[in-house]
Amino acid sequence: MTKVKTRSPLREAPLRLPGQFIQDEIDRVFENRVIFPIIITGGFISLALADWVRYFSTKPLNPWLSSVVALGALGYSALSVTHATKRVRILKLGRDGERVVAEQMDKLKQHGAAVIHDVVAGKFNIDHVILSPKGVFVAETKTRSKPQRGSPTVTYDGKVLLVNGLKPDRDPIAQAQGCARWIAEKLKESTGKSFPVKPVVLFPGWFVEPTPHGSSVWVLEPKALPSFIENEPTIISDEDLHLAVYHMNRIVRPQVQ
Repeated sequence: MTKVKTRSPLREAPLRLPGQFIQDEIDRVFENRVIFPIIITGGFISLALADWVRYFSTKPLNPWLSSVVALGALGYSALSVTHATKRVRILKLGRDGERVVAEQMDKLKQHGAAVIHDVVAGKFNIDHVILSPKGVFVAETKTRSKPQRGSPTVTYDGKVLLVNGLKPDRDPIAQAQGCARWIAEKLKESTGKSFPVKPVVLFPGWFVEPTPHGSSVWVLEPKALPSFIENEPTIISDEDLHLAVYHMNRIVRPQVQ
């Protein structure tokens, strides 16, 4: 029977899901830090057990070396799995935060907005891109654990961002601004038109003090984002919005090989 060559009926791959970049990292950590060490350890333990069986049989061997190696591998696996568990816990928090934010953004679709999640931009990713008659908005979600006591807050005075009084290790403001520039440049290259892109930083579940009026970056709790956008003036025509959405989908959607 002649084998018939086939190809995918899809011209394009589906758009990425909210938090997919983080989910991919969770899968990578699990594979490299859990599955691989367990397989290696299992091999060494099997070798040690085989040596012990031969040791007590008619042809005794010295199983001590393989046992020491197996114990070392077991210790490595235990340490690797411990680190992986901590890493995955942090990653899952970030992934779930992005998905909760995506639920809030669904409200914007009722007002003619298009929302694209998890945009891969070279070596980094952009959590959410919102294209609406009110403008283009790039949102970075920062899901942080909160202390059990006190009244933790996020503050931004237009220059310095503090999370519970401390500066984050990585500056979310600079990150959001960089993402906004990337989207603006890609839209300009693709459409030939300039679209205003507003950077936004979101902290799910935190009390976020009001951002100063006129700030170039919004820092918000996600539930406040839809109303902030709807209160903005309409600055993009329907024609230009359709153009931007069409080209944005072309930019972010991977092609099926």
